[in-house]
Amino acid sequence: MVALSLKISIGNVVKTMQFEPSTMVYDACRIIRERVPEAQMGQPSDFGLFLSDEDPKKGIWLEAGKALDYYMLRNGDTMEYKKKQRPLKIRMLDGTVKTVMVDDSKTVTDMLMTICARIGITNHDEYSLVREMMEEKKEEITGTLKKDKTLLRDEKKMEKLKQKLHTDDECTDLLCAGGTRGGASLHCGQRVGKRALWGEVGPGGSRPMWCAGGRCPGLADRQLFLWPPGEMVRQARILAQATSDLVNAIKADAEGETDLENSRKLLSAAKMLADATAKMVEAAKVCSTPGAHPDSEEQQQRLREAAEGLRIATNAAAQNAIKKKLVHKLEHTAKQAAASATQTIAAAQHAAASNKNPAAQQQLVQSCKVVADQIPMLVQGVRGSQSQPDSPSAQLALIAASQNFLQPGGKMVAAAKATVPTIADQASAMQLSQCAKNLAAALAELRTAAQKAQETCGPLEIDSALSMVQSLERDLQEAKAAARDGKLKPLPGETMEKCAQDLGNSTKAVSSAIAQLLGEVAQGNENYTGIAARDVAQALRSLSQAARGVAANTSDPQVQNAMLECAGDVMDKAGNLIEEARKGVGKPGDPESQQRLAQVAKAVSQALNRCVNCLPGQRDVDAAIRTVSEASKKLLAESLPPSTKSFQEAQSQLNQAAAGLNQSANELVQASRGTPQDLAKSSGKFGQDFNEFLEAGVEMAGQSPNKEGQAQVVSNLKSISMSSSKLLLAAKALSADPSAPNLKNQLAAAARAVTDSINQLITMCTQQAPGQKECDNALRELETVRELLENPTQAVNDMSYFNCLDSVMENSKVLGEAMAGISQHAKNSKLPEFGESISTASKALCGFTEAAAQAAYLVAVSDPNSQAGQQGLVDPTQFARANQAIQMACQNLVDPACTQSQVLSAATIVAKHTSALCNTCRLASSRTANPVAKRQFVQSAKEVANSTANLVKTIKALDGAFNEDNRERCRAATAPLIEAVDNLTAFASNPEFATIPAQISPEGHRAMEPIITSAKTMLESSAGLIQTARSLAVNPKDPPKWSVLAGHSRTVSDSIKKLITNMRDKAPGQRECDEAIEVLNKCMRDVDQASLAAISQQLAPREGISQEALHNQMITAVQEISNLIEPVASAARAEASQLGHKVSQMAQYFEPLILAAVGAASKTLNSQQQMNLLDQTKTLSESALQMLYTAKEAGGNPKVPAHTQEALEEAVQMMKEAVEDLTTTLNEAASAAGVVGGMVDSITQAINQLDEGPMGEPDGTFVDYQTTMVKTAKAIAVTVQEMVTKSTTNPDELGTLANQLTSDYGQLALQAKPAAITAENDEIGSHIKNRVQELGHGCAALVTKAGALQCSPSDAYTKKELIECARKVSEKVSHVLAALQAGNRGTQACITAASAVSGIIADLDTTIMFATAGTLNRENAETFADHREGILKTAKALVEDTKVLVQNATASQEKLAQAAQSSVATITRLAEVVKLGAASLGSEDPETQVRWGWVVLINAVKDAAAGKAGDDPSVYQLKNSAKVMVTNVTSLLKTVKAVEDEATKGTRALEATIEHIRQELAVFCAQVPPAKTSTPEDFIRMTKGITMATAKAVAAGNSCRQEDVIATANLSRRAIADMLRSCKEAAYHPEVSADVRLRALRYGKECASGYLELLEHVLVILQKPSHELKQQLTGYSKRVAGSVTELIQAAEAMKGTEWVDPEDPTVIAENELLGAAAAIEAAAKKLEQLKPRAKPKVGAIPANAVDDGQWSQGLISAARMVAAATNNLCEAANAAVQGHASEEKLISSAKQVAASTAQLLVACKVKADQDSEAMRRLQAAGNAVKRASDHLVKAAQKAAAFQDQENETVVVKEKMVGGIAQIIAAQEEMLRKERELEEARKKLAMIRQQQYKFLPSELRDEGQN
Repeated sequence: MVALSLKISIGNVVKTMQFEPSTMVYDACRIIRERVPEAQMGQPSDFGLFLSDEDPKKGIWLEAGKALDYYMLRNGDTMEYKKKQRPLKIRMLDGTVKTVMVDDSKTVTDMLMTICARIGITNHDEYSLVREMMEEKKEEITGTLKKDKTLLRDEKKMEKLKQKLHTDDECTDLLCAGGTRGGASLHCGQRVGKRALWGEVGPGGSRPMWCAGGRCPGLADRQLFLWPPGEMVRQARILAQATSDLVNAIKADAEGETDLENSRKLLSAAKMLADATAKMVEAAKVCSTPGAHPDSEEQQQRLREAAEGLRIATNAAAQNAIKKKLVHKLEHTAKQAAASATQTIAAAQHAAASNKNPAAQQQLVQSCKVVADQIPMLVQGVRGSQSQPDSPSAQLALIAASQNFLQPGGKMVAAAKATVPTIADQASAMQLSQCAKNLAAALAELRTAAQKAQETCGPLEIDSALSMVQSLERDLQEAKAAARDGKLKPLPGETMEKCAQDLGNSTKAVSSAIAQLLGEVAQGNENYTGIAARDVAQALRSLSQAARGVAANTSDPQVQNAMLECAGDVMDKAGNLIEEARKGVGKPGDPESQQRLAQVAKAVSQALNRCVNCLPGQRDVDAAIRTVSEASKKLLAESLPPSTKSFQEAQSQLNQAAAGLNQSANELVQASRGTPQDLAKSSGKFGQDFNEFLEAGVEMAGQSPNKEGQAQVVSNLKSISMSSSKLLLAAKALSADPSAPNLKNQLAAAARAVTDSINQLITMCTQQAPGQKECDNALRELETVRELLENPTQAVNDMSYFNCLDSVMENSKVLGEAMAGISQHAKNSKLPEFGESISTASKALCGFTEAAAQAAYLVAVSDPNSQAGQQGLVDPTQFARANQAIQMACQNLVDPACTQSQVLSAATIVAKHTSALCNTCRLASSRTANPVAKRQFVQSAKEVANSTANLVKTIKALDGAFNEDNRERCRAATAPLIEAVDNLTAFASNPEFATIPAQISPEGHRAMEPIITSAKTMLESSAGLIQTARSLAVNPKDPPKWSVLAGHSRTVSDSIKKLITNMRDKAPGQRECDEAIEVLNKCMRDVDQASLAAISQQLAPREGISQEALHNQMITAVQEISNLIEPVASAARAEASQLGHKVSQMAQYFEPLILAAVGAASKTLNSQQQMNLLDQTKTLSESALQMLYTAKEAGGNPKVPAHTQEALEEAVQMMKEAVEDLTTTLNEAASAAGVVGGMVDSITQAINQLDEGPMGEPDGTFVDYQTTMVKTAKAIAVTVQEMVTKSTTNPDELGTLANQLTSDYGQLALQAKPAAITAENDEIGSHIKNRVQELGHGCAALVTKAGALQCSPSDAYTKKELIECARKVSEKVSHVLAALQAGNRGTQACITAASAVSGIIADLDTTIMFATAGTLNRENAETFADHREGILKTAKALVEDTKVLVQNATASQEKLAQAAQSSVATITRLAEVVKLGAASLGSEDPETQVRWGWVVLINAVKDAAAGKAGDDPSVYQLKNSAKVMVTNVTSLLKTVKAVEDEATKGTRALEATIEHIRQELAVFCAQVPPAKTSTPEDFIRMTKGITMATAKAVAAGNSCRQEDVIATANLSRRAIADMLRSCKEAAYHPEVSADVRLRALRYGKECASGYLELLEHVLVILQKPSHELKQQLTGYSKRVAGSVTELIQAAEAMKGTEWVDPEDPTVIAENELLGAAAAIEAAAKKLEQLKPRAKPKVGAIPANAVDDGQWSQGLISAARMVAAATNNLCEAANAAVQGHASEEKLISSAKQVAASTAQLLVACKVKADQDSEAMRRLQAAGNAVKRASDHLVKAAQKAAAFQDQENETVVVKEKMVGGIAQIIAAQEEMLRKERELEEARKKLAMIRQQQYKFLPSELRDEGQN
């Protein structure tokens, strides 16, 4: 193929490149990026090829899935390789402009999906875009209304007018018109006035009128443009009257306005409304005048433009009022939430004294503290909004405060509910419960109000954030002035410690928010950029308050001034950053803008560091760091001065300095947790000691006689310098933020690193007796590790408790062996071995101490009175370590001295750490509920991955050619990676993501004391042992020393034994399990006593509490127990530290449960219900007891035996079942009594869980969750309609239905969370979650009304409220379904496509019947050549569509939808052109080959269609289906090419059949059970066809005649397919054993394979006929016959004893007798209707009378079927014209005529003479019937009956009850029709089966062809 030479323009560079014409555009782009350096920029997916034109409007983007030759390119054509993404501005009605990144290569429809998703609109198909007008026209049309914020003051009047106009407050739509180009601004407005103009079409509101320059399908469209003229004028008058009232109201406001500018704006708005109304009325009049054409495009366009202008004008007038209304609603709900929270906190404090569960009370107190901190901000937001009603900043502050209040409020509600059952005082418990319910309801309203206000006020976030930062800067200036005057005082509660800690936390929060802001600006998303800017401003406010507090708590004026000055500098730099972000979000791809942003962000970071450094103690640490840095400069000198001391003096000085520096490091570690003064003192001393040590080290380096020795010393000194700096930095960080997780461990690790570095230097430099250095090193290591045992309040490592125990055991063995070696080697003066034993003992002691410290921490944390830590979203230390490793690896990469192997090693390190970071980000994104954080984690991971990929490319190039140019490219590629990792590390440092450390109680400290004491004793004795051994190594003849050594050894051994004993005795959770078991045993005794009392009818009713209150207590307790089952099980499996907490919490709920159960039973009158309640409560207690026993045995040790784990799982399952049974009983009892409080609580809990705790990676796909949610949502809709019905007929059943509704909603909410996570993008996921939450609020209201109505069945007002709530729930169900459907348009399109293809296959089956009968005749004088090219072209297009479908299977849903729709359209065209081509072959040739040519041709296209229908959601199976599809199309192409070739027609048919059998065999071998099963008789019957087909195949192979081969091909296709299908169906019969099934499947496969070999051999004979090959046919046929025999035997084995042999004469006789009896009975009935007639003449009976009689009976039967079908068709057409039948019945009747005619022709051809005149007439008659039926259908369809059906309007009743009744009636009719449809399908299937049984054998057999 000739290469295509194209010019590729990339910016200012033009390259000439050559491509193959068949190259896909996607591959061409990849080749350009690989070969042209200038093209290697940005993301590959953001760039594409653009074919420009002289006319700028005519250029086109090349689609990635098309080939270059598709665009008919020529050599020398120029194409541009450029970015497809660009910013597009969308103007809102309030004047704000949103900038959205769009893909220029998309159509306007595709753009709309992106635009609507970015700005929060989901129903994008109702929107389009309009180009903004010129400035003059814009002034005329929209005036200045767009920015008026005081347009309407009389909100009540506006509300009435809005209701009259039916404006839609909740829907924000884009205006409709054409497309856009360049950077044109686009308006975004609201759709109003629809209901008044178009009328209601259903409960969901109005349908859209028009969109994107054309009419949208739907009822509303026809109502608008096909109305009668009088109706148009009437509707126009309604609108005119409404807008007239609105104009008058605006004018009245204008007259009362004192501000002339506002008055002018109001009058302008009134004029615009009046003009728009006049235009609309005029357009309606023109359409209604006599002679006008209302359906013409011109008239429609005028009316459309007029209505749209009126809508815009009305919306502009009402926009400000809408915003005010939403903000007022938010103010009200915020007040309610604050008041409810305050009441709940007070109730919690009152109930604290009577709470029996300390852990639950502590959790409640903590949540109350968090909420108490949020209440002032919420109140302040309300006051600010009320005092400044027109301030966007105040409104946004209220929205932010409301959103920040939701999560802590929800946690407090959950904590309060968990506490209620354990409160002894009933009054306190009821008060807390009620307050929690009120708060939950208030939070639900607050969430809805904040969300709606956010949608309206959101675009002003950046301006508000900037305003807040500027205000903070002014506040700091005022504080600075107050400090100068000595008037700066700390606020109540502000201490230096608290303010310093807040400053450290807020610094991290600011850094994280800035990283998030930079990421959002880079993506160009204005909405999320505004949210990120708001987060920055809020973090800066916390920083400002902390800085002021630090300054107020110090008396040093210099410190005060420095702190406030630095904080003000942070505000100034942050203001610059937000300003740059506002500019840069509109230019996301601008390098200059990104550079400025990076510079400003760096300035903010530096200012933050300066601010933190102003904290007391921090400056002293900085001074020490500078001291270390200055001293270390000596090491950079090229040569060191010679030493002036002797070696012994230098060595002694170095040892002393090392001891001093090691001591200072330990003191620094202790001081970092003390006061700032301690830190200042210790850091200064550390700096001095380091300076002395460095001088001693340099002196020792001077002792070295050569350069190599000096270099080694200097290298070690540099290592000590680096580790010392890290130690100081860790001490500084811990001092600034003492509560930060893992900082203590980092500090200890840094101290150990200093000790290790010192030991390495001492080992290298000093010359001592062997073993002495090892002893000194060991003592320094023990001194450093001793710090771990000082109050271990944080985890030392990640080891579990039992891992710690294993580590202690292992290290104790190693230590014992080492101690024996120390003694033995010292005694024998084996000093080298002595040194090794000392080193081994030191390592074992360090590991021993670390494990003991971790075990002590776990014991303390596991105490129930301690508060366990909470795992954070991410571990900041992991990011910090990875960042450090990546930076060091990058430094090594660019180091000129780095070798090739070191480069590859560094690359491996980079890849490992970046991969870990990306995986962590992915998990964090799936676990967080914060949508902004979710986006940032994903984006950060992308940036790290992309920069890593670019770096790896340069490393590969460097590895290939190790030169300076490649090294420079590698150096340049490291910068983006380091920047991306830095940004990610900063973002991950947000305190919001950090782990919450544990709070150890005094009881926990006492519990860990034995372990700590034993470990300290062991460590001290070990140090004494090493010191003693050091002396003995020099002088082994000192007896007293040996006595001391033995004493130390004995003490070490005893302390180790005591430590191990204490660790075993103190195993976490064991004591708590024993206590919980005792509690449960007591509870079970109480239940037993109550049961005995109940049996003897002596259970006295409990006084002082109601039955409802007791049920609520039980439900609450059972819910909390249920919530703890899995946590207890998880702790028992592998989390020993959590076992005690969870077990104690669970046990605390059983006492109130038993007490409430006994009380409820005492008030139950029915003895059966009484005992059932007590029995189920006891069952739950017994299952919990069993679970506790197994949990204690498991103990949190993952290494327990398997049987223990199995017992635990069994106990967990039993307890879940017991909880479920008791919950069901309680809910049923509550619903029967009309008590719905527990149901409302369950719904509220399900709503809150959607916003709460993170979840792991979902197991399923979006389609899985969507399918379940759709099913559940529909069940909810059915339940709601039943509730409406029962509210009138039987209100007592409302409780049961409410219980069902609650259960269904719980399942829906459970699925909604993973569905939102797995959705295609965050917008869709958020939309699904919001819609489900809204549905939950509606369900809660409906359940409440159901309970009220059940208590008062005759209350008409409550009934009306219930019906209204039901209507709202039904509407919200439709919203949920719409949100789910928006998430998988592609999947829905594939389902629709599969259905359409199934219809195509059915149509082809009918056509094959005609072709088989030889009656598929051409209508005109067309030949096959006229259609050949069309078939080939369409088939090739289908292959291309298949490729695109496979490519888009993993792409976006929109692309998948387009690909599926395109594929269906193509395959439909293919089926049509193939049918025309087959018909054009004609039937003049009487030979069979022509007829079988038709069948082969249509069978080929049918195979292609079936391949398309076999698409599977899984990518692997999809690709396999695509391969089958392409193979079938290839077979079709071969068939088309050979259809007029007489010599190869049979060969092609045989090839197609072979391929078809292969595919059938592949399906047979798949491990998928069949859809249905069949009997062995059917199986045996199908094997007979194999025998016939084998005989024909052998005959065709011998004769080599094409007609024989064609017949064989078609017969083989059917016989093998039937055999394989029946074999599998029979084998999978439920009564067939596994052995027989395998046997049948094996021989079925062998039979098909053998027959396939036979056909392949026949094909070989056709190509190269020879006598030898023909002789081999017998062997192939025998193999097939043998397989058939085995198959029949397998079928016999399937029968067993209950099956009969159909060939048995007895069975035959029985069947014949039964048939004869039925025939006699039918004949008797028939005789009654018959009349006598003349006897016919009797002639001679021919010899074949019996056969001809049977054949004639089949012919007559088939003819009668044609007559009956024709009669039905005529009746259906007549009834349809008269309006009594449907179009579907007409089409069905026509299809039946076609099928019956084909069967008649088949029956005729069995024995008729093909050349006879009668046969030709019969063929002509068949064609005439076919044409007549087609004409009849078309004529009936043109009648007005169907058109009237389409134009049918729906008149909606205005009254509420009437409207609801209409809805109910419509839904009832819909459900009835669905049932009728299903019954009709079953009936049709039965009729066809019965008819098939009674067909004559000839008709039945040949019909299968």
